[in-house]
Amino acid sequence: MTDVIILHGAWHQPAHYDDLSNELRARGLRVEVPDLYELSLDDSTTLVEDIVAGADRAPLVLGHSFGGVTAATVRGTAGIVFLTAWLLDAGESPAQLLAEVEQRDGAPPTGLALVHDAAGRLGVDPGDARANLYGDVDDKAAARAVELLRPEPPSIFAATPDRVSWRDVPSLYIAGSEDRAIPASLSARFAARCDSSQTWQCGHSPFLSRTSAVADVVHRRLT
Repeated sequence: MTDVIILHGAWHQPAHYDDLSNELRARGLRVEVPDLYELSLDDSTTLVEDIVAGADRAPLVLGHSFGGVTAATVRGTAGIVFLTAWLLDAGESPAQLLAEVEQRDGAPPTGLALVHDAAGRLGVDPGDARANLYGDVDDKAAARAVELLRPEPPSIFAATPDRVSWRDVPSLYIAGSEDRAIPASLSARFAARCDSSQTWQCGHSPFLSRTSAVADVVHRRLT
């Protein structure tokens, strides 16, 4: 049985969210953090909807970063919290939205420094990850988070939902004023799609830098 489903971001894995999961469990909530690594968007949606179907009450979904792409498609939830996340509409892809930002600004959006590995997958440069993913996270937690990162196929940027569910349930967007991973113009667009939004003084990973605050939001929305 599940109260909260946490969906990890690209390059991340469930272990990144151990602190948040443990705090939520300490508050009496049942937490699932499925591993979506190398799954298509359709397969990710199916996996999460199977967890939803097995719950004794509709769970809340929290999608961080690219986890928001899947979160936006899952049906049957009690609501969605988009945590410094991508929030796509049907027919949109991250690649398309980033191209729009580049066309508008006349330059590629600033973001993460990505490097190809021998298999053609994309990884995040460790130094860049420390600065742009975990800039406001303490050194010990940031070092562990960087160590846990794993490369992703370039196809993640082409993920395109053919249907979305975020219009049908309560939704909250939490933006980070110091987020260096998602262009501010896109964060503003995503926030406007939700029922409510908040901007926190944080970077891209408040689940690590402001763990208790994130847990507070989740707990309030379930009680």
